[in-house]
This record gives sequence, structure tokens and C-alpha cells, in this order.
Amino acid sequence: MALNYELYKVFHQVALHLSFSKAADNLFISQSAVSQNIKNLEAELQTKLFIRSTKNVKLTEAGKTLFDHIEPACNLIENGEKSIKEINALKKGEIHIGANDTISKDYLLPYLSKFHQLYPNIQIKITNRTSSTCISLLMQNKVDFIISNLPNPKITKQMNVDEIFAFNDIFIANKEFNELKNDNVTLKKLKEYPLLMLESKTTTRQFFENTLNKAEIKIEAAVELGSVDLLIEMTKIGLGISLVPEYSINLKNQEVFEVITKEKLPTRKLAVIKMKNIPLSKAAKKFLKIIKNSL
Repeated sequence: MALNYELYKVFHQVALHLSFSKAADNLFISQSAVSQNIKNLEAELQTKLFIRSTKNVKLTEAGKTLFDHIEPACNLIENGEKSIKEINALKKGEIHIGANDTISKDYLLPYLSKFHQLYPNIQIKITNRTSSTCISLLMQNKVDFIISNLPNPKITKQMNVDEIFAFNDIFIANKEFNELKNDNVTLKKLKEYPLLMLESKTTTRQFFENTLNKAEIKIEAAVELGSVDLLIEMTKIGLGISLVPEYSINLKNQEVFEVITKEKLPTRKLAVIKMKNIPLSKAAKKFLKIIKNSL
């Protein structure tokens, strides 16, 4: 026997209220339609489910047994429908974003704050990994979308890339290197100074090395770190010169200054990246709309 949910839905309402007219009102159908559905269900089950009289409606023993089994299922379905409506109304749900530490802290934070103020019941999850590793998370469907530095060589044709922010990388130093403060230094000259760099696996480091290779310049890092925040802090105490995204530091009232180079490093971009074949949730779309509206 094929399951006909509509028949059981009608049965559930009649059994719940012991009234054909009340069931008809709740289901927005006619009372005759309710009666016909019950007849069809009784015919399929080959048993009587209700005892009807002019004054009231009662369940038969078979009807009571069926109701005991049907009610939990109907409640689960109704709760599921309610949850979907709440998700669509942004009263429930979550978004899961992949981004590196610097992007999360220095770029995404104000947008996360605004989204939370608008939709406090939507849970925000952020997985902090390098931009390259975030691509792997996206391919495994572990995140809804990622915010990545560009260029990112791991991006595939199965992904949509939406550029949202342009920035430059800058060299910074503290007073230990004051001789560079008012000078336009060449990249080759920087080889004479200790350079604090991100790890080689990061897109920032790879981008910088590719730029230098085109200029036939080779620079070795004195110290390699996995965090831009650590680069900045070590620069502050004079351990060397660091290359950091300009949006990661406010040079006003800081213990460091920008080292201006004669050769300008190419502009880079941040982008939202998602899989082409997987639609975003309504909550994720709202978050990205907040970012785009600020551009």
C-alpha cells in the first residue's frame, strides 16, 4: 500500500479534535472532502476508524491504535515545516564561513557585528585557516563560502569568485630602522635587513615571492610566522621588517611606520568564493548582501 500523507493528515486532525468540521476548518477544505478522505483511508486499511453519530465522533480501537502511531509523526512533520519557515524568516539557522585570521579579525569583524545585530538568532561559525586550506574546506562542503586573498592558485572552475575588496601589502618597521623612514628603498636593498614573513604555504607569501621572481630578486626570511598579528608585534619590538596587508594595521598612533619602496607591489583583492552547484542559504545571502552594500 502506497503511503498517502494527505489521508493521514486529515485523519490526524479529525482524531485530534474528534470533529469533522473542526478538521475541515484547520485544513481549509470542505467537510465533505474530510469525510471522503476518511472513507478512502478506511478503504485502504480495510477497517473502521471512527464511530460517527449525530452528536459526536469517537475513535474505534483500530483508530486509537493508528492515532498513537500517527500523532508523533505528524508532530515531527509540523515541527519540521515550522523550522523551515523560521529559517526562511531568518529566525533560526546558521552560516559557516572560512577565512584566515587576518581577514576574520581585520576585515570581517564589522560585518559580523552588523549581521548579528540584525539577525541575533542566526548562529555564525567561522573556521580560521589559510586561504589555501579554506579552498579544501569549501570543496568538502564544510563551509558555506570562504573569504580569500587573491590570487589563490587552488581556486577551480567549479567555484564562483566575487571580488569584494582591493588592498596593497606594505612593509612596516619600528624605530630601530629609522634610516628607512623617509627614504624610498629598493626591494634589493631590503635584502640587507632581517625580514619577518608569513609561512611559505600562505597565499600572501607565495604572492610576494612570485612578484620578486619576476623582478629576479630573491629574498630569504629571517623569521617565518603563521600570523600577521605576530608579525606586527615582532616588528614593534624591532626584530625586523614585515610585509603585511594594509588593512591589518592602522599606522596612526602605532609604534611602527611604513617603509616606502621604489617598486610598487601589485594590488591584491579579497573575494567571496563559493561552489557553483551548491545554493547558499537565505542567511548566507543576507550576510553577503551586507558586505556588498558597503562597497
